[in-house]
Amino acid sequence: MSMDKIIEKKKGLKKKHILWGIGALLFATLMAQIVLNSGETIYKTEKDKLTISTVTHGLFNDYITIIGQVEPISTIYLDAEEGGKVVEIFIEEGEMVKKGDIILQLKNTDLNTSIMNSESQLAYHANEMRNTQILMEQQLLTNKQQKLQYDLKVIQTQRHYTQYKQFFKDDLIARNDFLEAKENYELALKEQELAYQKMIQDSIFMSLQKEQMDVSLNNIQRSLQMAHERLDNLHVKAPVDGQLGLLDAEIGQSIKRGQSLGLVHVLTDYKINAQIDEHYIDRVKRKLNASFQRNNEHYGLSIKKVYPEVRNGQFKVDFIFKQQRPNNIRTGQTYHIKLELGQPTQSIIVPRGGFFQSTGGQWVFVLNKNETEAVKRNIKIGKQNPAYYEVLEGLKDGEKVITSSYELFGDNDKIDLQ
Repeated sequence: MSMDKIIEKKKGLKKKHILWGIGALLFATLMAQIVLNSGETIYKTEKDKLTISTVTHGLFNDYITIIGQVEPISTIYLDAEEGGKVVEIFIEEGEMVKKGDIILQLKNTDLNTSIMNSESQLAYHANEMRNTQILMEQQLLTNKQQKLQYDLKVIQTQRHYTQYKQFFKDDLIARNDFLEAKENYELALKEQELAYQKMIQDSIFMSLQKEQMDVSLNNIQRSLQMAHERLDNLHVKAPVDGQLGLLDAEIGQSIKRGQSLGLVHVLTDYKINAQIDEHYIDRVKRKLNASFQRNNEHYGLSIKKVYPEVRNGQFKVDFIFKQQRPNNIRTGQTYHIKLELGQPTQSIIVPRGGFFQSTGGQWVFVLNKNETEAVKRNIKIGKQNPAYYEVLEGLKDGEKVITSSYELFGDNDKIDLQ
C-alpha cells in the first residue's frame, strides 16, 4: 500500500509579494501627498511671462512725482462796481493792461438822473444857505447898531445922573428930579445888559445854525461826489498791471452791480498749481521742497499754500520758485514735479509693480531658491515713491518676488513656474 508524500511549502518572498509591497508604498505616498496638499492650491504659468524682481537693501528716496501747471502769481477778479448796459469794449481778452486802463464802458440812465437830482438839491441848499448867511449878517449889523445906541444911552444917563446928584447935594433941584435921573441911568444899564445877553444868544444861535448848514451842505456835496464816483465806475478799469483774462461781456449786455466780468492776471511772477492724491494729505505741508527739470536745467520749488478741500480724491497745492525761473515760462505750461516728503533712508526696497493693485501691499509671491515655484507670503509695506516700495516686514535682501499683476492667479496659494 503506498502512502501519499507530503509536499512542504517553500518559505521566503515571492515575486507577487514584492509587487504588492511596491504598490502599497506608492499608494501610501500618494495619499500622503494628497493629505499634505489638501489645503493648498497651485497655479501653473510660464516664468518668462512674469516680472520677477529682486529685493534689495538700499537708499529709499521719500518723494512723489506730480504734474503741475503754471499760473500767474495772483489773479484779481474784475467785478462791476456799478450796474448798466455795455456800450463799448476797449480792451479784448488776452491783451496786456496797465492800472487804470478803461476796459469797457457801461451806461446807466437811472444813475444819471440821480446825479442830476443831487446837483439840483445841492444848488437849492447852497442858495438857501447864502440867503441865511445874508440874513445873519444883517442881524449882526442890527445888533451892533443897537449896542451902540444902548452904550450911548448909558453914557448920557450916567452924565445926567452925575450932574443931578451934585445939584441935589447942593439943593439946586428937587429930590424927585434927582431920583428920576437915577432911575433912568439904572434902566439904561439894565437895558444894556439885556442887549448884550441877546447879542450873545443870537451869536450862539447863528453859529449853531451855520454849523448845521455847513454839515448839511457837506453831506450833499459828499453825496454828489459819491454819485460822480458811481458815474465814473461805469468805466470799468484795470485794478492792476497784468493780462486781461476771461472777459465775459458783450455790447448791449445788461450787467448787474457786483457781477463778475473777468480776471486780470498779475504776471510779475508765477506759481505752479498741482493736484495731489489724498493719500498724502497728512504728509504734505507748507515749505516742503520740490524740483523739476526743463531743458537740462534744475529748478527748485517750495510749497506756498496747501488748500484744505479734497475733491475727487485729490487736494490742491501752490508752489513758488525758490530762485531762478525758466526763461520761456508761460501760463498753462505743465511740469513734472518731484516733491520731497522726507529725508532718504536705508531700507529694504522692492520695485513697484502691478501686484500692489491686487494685494494692497499686504502679501506677495516669493520665489524659492531654485526659482521653480513661488509661495504667498504676508508682508508690510511702508512708504512708496514712483520707483520703489519700502518694505517694513516679511522680505529679506536678495529674495526674489513676482511684481507683475496677480489678476490671473486668482486665489491660488502657490505658483508653479515652468
